[in-house]
Amino acid sequence: MSTRSKRFRVTVISIGILLVIAAILLLWSNESGENADNASAGVPTATNTPSPSVVSEQPAIDTAYLDASLPTEERVESLLRQMTLPEKIAQMVQAERRTITPEEMADYGVGSILSAGGSAPSPNEPAAWAEMIDAYQRAALQTRLSIPMLYAIDAVHGNNNAYGATLFPHNIGLGATRDADLVGRIGAATALELRATGIPWNFAPCLCVPRDERWGRTYEGYGETPELVAELGMSYVEGMQGEMGEGDWLGDQRAIATLKHWIGDGATQGGIDRGDAVLTEAQLQKLIAPYAAGIEAGARSVMVSFSSINGEKMHGHRGMVNDVLKERLGFTGIVVSDYNGIEEMEPDFAKAVRRGVLAGIDVFMQPDNWKGFVTTLRKLVEDGEVPEERINDAVRRILRVKFEARLFETPMSDRSLGKMLGSPQHRALAREAVAKSLVLLKNDNRLLPLDKKLKKIAVVGSMADDIGGQSGGWSIQWQGQLGDITPGTTILEAIEQAVSPATVVVHDPKGTNIAGADSIVAVLGEPPYAEGAGDNQELRLSKEDAELLDRISKAEAPVTVVLLSGRPLILTDEMDKMDALVAAWLPGTEGGGVSDALFGDVPFTGKLPISWPRWIEQIPIQANEDTATSNKPLFDYGYGLTTTVR
Repeated sequence: MSTRSKRFRVTVISIGILLVIAAILLLWSNESGENADNASAGVPTATNTPSPSVVSEQPAIDTAYLDASLPTEERVESLLRQMTLPEKIAQMVQAERRTITPEEMADYGVGSILSAGGSAPSPNEPAAWAEMIDAYQRAALQTRLSIPMLYAIDAVHGNNNAYGATLFPHNIGLGATRDADLVGRIGAATALELRATGIPWNFAPCLCVPRDERWGRTYEGYGETPELVAELGMSYVEGMQGEMGEGDWLGDQRAIATLKHWIGDGATQGGIDRGDAVLTEAQLQKLIAPYAAGIEAGARSVMVSFSSINGEKMHGHRGMVNDVLKERLGFTGIVVSDYNGIEEMEPDFAKAVRRGVLAGIDVFMQPDNWKGFVTTLRKLVEDGEVPEERINDAVRRILRVKFEARLFETPMSDRSLGKMLGSPQHRALAREAVAKSLVLLKNDNRLLPLDKKLKKIAVVGSMADDIGGQSGGWSIQWQGQLGDITPGTTILEAIEQAVSPATVVVHDPKGTNIAGADSIVAVLGEPPYAEGAGDNQELRLSKEDAELLDRISKAEAPVTVVLLSGRPLILTDEMDKMDALVAAWLPGTEGGGVSDALFGDVPFTGKLPISWPRWIEQIPIQANEDTATSNKPLFDYGYGLTTTVR
């Protein structure tokens, strides 16, 4: 071969190599550009955050699980055996709506989304709620197996994130009614108002047994005895979900109920939220009883407590979650963590995930770090740190509840139900509940009921005309908020509507212009709070309320105090400054229930669901636990005066 021919061959080969390199660089450049565009749009990409649901060469899908005529367990197994590990893990995480887009839902196939306290679409109205939730649902149905997602919320006294919803009395007030039928009707109404916004999963009822009034979540419990909590909790579950065996159980006008917080959250030392409950086995068994009743009623979800039992965090307590709740009590539904709950027990996130999964938690509420959870749990399984059978148990439970709730048949919201949010019939129900929840603790000279024809009534106190104040925490915002936060009837407005046209009602928040009044109604109490923000080691009236009460007590007119609070306050020194005392708890939006009892349209019938301490040093004090005269409460558990109808 000539030198010239050799040169020609080398040149051709060199050009060929250069063309191949150029093609590779061009391909790499195009892929990088696409990834950069996707990353800027917030969509996970192969080089950004890999999608766990992306799989190659999947076998044909057996759609038997979509056949609603098949038994639930058969459908569950049909779907579960077709799922990849990434698809299973995605079902186990719950994101907050503000941290996930519909596009990410379609990519990841996340099992559920929640609205945290105060988290709502704009505008905060039924149509916007339904459209937001349906957008996530449409995305979920685009995934390989078309598994619908669950949307969840803490509707603890009505659909309390939604503007215009009926806000019922908080649970402590419902405990005072001793009316299981009423509580069941409230559960059903709340389910309907949830469905009015497209929400099928509720994080309620709270089955805590408050043993220390200093705890900021006292008002979330029905009362201090497990028997009362069990009775009312069971009724709420049946009202919300329907009765097991009936045709509308978990139907499209019902919602999934969640028993919370498993377990001992109301028994922590010092009333410290998320603290440690030091309990004997006998005491623990009493706290388990309401959950056993709720499970018997068919509850399909249980939320784990932030707190600890005898030093061990509940989110990592396999003995209590897996062994007692799942195995001994036979609970077959979903066990869900609380908000970032696993992160409070371990600084190392991977260790926290592993502990929580092995303890028996099925759904992990990771509002912000849901992607990190997915990646972490997948690695734990692949490394043999978590057995896939534990993953299967969790996903089996999740799928079971989704099938039971008929999500595969009716995944989208029913827009026709929007009109039920804050409906007149629900507000009438709430008004009935308010009237029945009021506990009359003092009534000197039979001051109550008041005469509607009095010439002049002075209504004092800054919360007399405040929907936010009378609704408390978990009302539109997580912590609640003073002011005109949502439609309703304030106590002042209710009084003005109740009296005769000739009666003059003077609203004087500071009580400085009450001369000539025939009777004074003072609305006093606690400002709104939720959870640990409400922990309080004093439980006294505010300085402003104490001064107001002292000022009006010197007037000639008799004084009726309407106390708005989520728990008993220490009022021993103030009792002589009032003629009548009404524990109104946190009544919600329907102040008409207060005026109904004040003016004798209905009698006072409420009974204390919790012992009322004489001094702060008496706390904790519970019924039947200390009968010594020296430790007698100011008002016993079950105390409550009655009146007749005018």
